[in-house]
Amino acid sequence: MRHTHFRNRLAEEFGRVRAEMMAQDHVFAVLGGRTIDEALEAGFTPKEVWQAVCDAFEVPPERR
Repeated sequence: MRHTHFRNRLAEEFGRVRAEMMAQDHVFAVLGGRTIDEALEAGFTPKEVWQAVCDAFEVPPERR
């Protein structure tokens, strides 16, 4: 999964504004206490981050 595809899926699932706020503010324990932006910058793959988001927000399997 590419970064642009990840950002598009995040926006589709949560809305563009909420997705941007979540990427900057929501801390995920599974990502080492990082936000989405911090995790991507630290080297996590977009796929790993997407999985963490889906698990945390219980995104249905058909949209994962």
